[in-house]
Amino acid sequence: MNIFVSSLSFRARKEDLIALFSPYGEITTARIILSKETHRSKGYGFVEMANEGEALAAINALNGTEHMGRTINVEVANERPEKQ
Repeated sequence: MNIFVSSLSFRARKEDLIALFSPYGEITTARIILSKETHRSKGYGFVEMANEGEALAAINALNGTEHMGRTINVEVANERPEKQ
């Protein structure tokens, strides 16, 4: 399941997301979205977890919690529209 994480600290890195979500289960991928122009964090990212039940548990546990001085939002990611 793909999870959207927003309101991240601009200092947060992929390893921080892995550390945050790993207590809830296996992480397939984690990434912070960077600006194409500045190569700095845009303040959001995605975590993909192998097990849907573990992903939902992580969402419920982490949404609205503080991480690196910011209150983060954690929710199921919307599916990306297919390019035509």
